[in-house]
Amino acid sequence: MEKETRLGKADKAYDNKDFLHSRDGRTLRILSEYLYPEKYFNSHNVNRVVVFYGSARSVSQVDWNATARDLQTQLTNATGDEKIAIQKKIEFHDRKKLISKYYDECEEIAYRFGKWSMELPEEKRYDICTGGGPGMMEAANKGAKRSGCNSIGLNISLPFEQEPNQFITPSLNFEFHYFFMRKFWFVNLAKALVAMPGGFGTMDELFENLTLIQTKKLTRQVPVLLYPKVYWQKLIDFDYFLDMGMISKSDLDLFHFANTPDEAVDFLISELSNV
Repeated sequence: MEKETRLGKADKAYDNKDFLHSRDGRTLRILSEYLYPEKYFNSHNVNRVVVFYGSARSVSQVDWNATARDLQTQLTNATGDEKIAIQKKIEFHDRKKLISKYYDECEEIAYRFGKWSMELPEEKRYDICTGGGPGMMEAANKGAKRSGCNSIGLNISLPFEQEPNQFITPSLNFEFHYFFMRKFWFVNLAKALVAMPGGFGTMDELFENLTLIQTKKLTRQVPVLLYPKVYWQKLIDFDYFLDMGMISKSDLDLFHFANTPDEAVDFLISELSNV
């Protein structure tokens, strides 16, 4: 007679990784990206946040200068086609010099605002939040850490660019799979938004927030700062939207420009002093 094989216990559904990572488990994964951050934000009393957006592809002036020196050394030692290729790299790198200045100014804005915030009563203080990656996000987290305020990073899993920077408060470093859940937390936490120079991702985040404010889906007042004015006005002709009847004149009041760290910090403080 064949001996019966005793079955072991099956995994509980919430411990079954194959299920959780399957199509059928997607709803649970989405819900986790809501509940998990909420738990940590509540435990750290994170509810008053200034969100900084900006490009992952920007670097500090120190790093820009180091790369420029390295390229010049390569050019000196190169010959023929290699020299032509390096010269093209130098020309491209030169175009990014101005953005490195904005990286440093982003850090300074975050630092000065964070320092002002730390002088407020504890229940009135603001934290600084970014997408948690390199570039402008790193700059804002770096300024936040220097100031002593919470430095939050809402990272996103991508095949390139996006690794958490070293200036995030370790217990407030999050990794998201879903863009829409990450963007939900940006908006849910934000008392103000600062858009630094950026590309498609920054455009996406900026215009989604402006749309939410314009359509009253975001019911509270959230100041939006575009920095610097010279970058944003060259990149986007907001007046052309108005001329073509695509927006109302009042929509131009949904955001504010600043061209220096002094102007940016003064705007944020004036808007948030009594919130």
